[in-house]
Amino acid sequence: MKLQEIDKVVYRKHLNTVTITLVASLILLSLAFGTGLIALFGDAKDMSAEATGNFQWNLLGVILAAIISVAILTHFKHHPYLVEVYYVWKLKALHNRVYRRLKKIKAAAANYDIDALIILSFYYQSQKQVYLLDNNTLTLSKLEKDISDLQGRISERNLTVSPEDFNAALLSKFK
Repeated sequence: MKLQEIDKVVYRKHLNTVTITLVASLILLSLAFGTGLIALFGDAKDMSAEATGNFQWNLLGVILAAIISVAILTHFKHHPYLVEVYYVWKLKALHNRVYRRLKKIKAAAANYDIDALIILSFYYQSQKQVYLLDNNTLTLSKLEKDISDLQGRISERNLTVSPEDFNAALLSKFK
């Protein structure tokens, strides 16, 4: 995955729209499915005696709403409106993959393993991009220090390492 320039204003606008639409669709579909399932299969004998008598139908309605909402979102993930949002989602998923191996990657980077240095370079630069897009400035100073330390380590050995050299296949080395 290559880092891309993302317009923060467009990203935030599209993310907010997608989030609001997703929440609204979950609410409306959950209510519709829950109501429909209760009407078809619900226990209508004595609603006042047991308020949770239709819990399973409401839960199934929520599950069906979640499945349909995710299926629709997955279907439209390559739509031009979702380009920025989908890119950041993929980047965050990749961050999770790197994070699960981070201890081994950092240990290898301490020994100047070029693949580990490439992964860390990409990881830190992409994290910085996501932090700035999401207005997460609390940990930005620590991240800047990590980037600076990594650049110092790379410069010590006169290595040429760039986030552009990153390929997700490099992660398989650090299981």
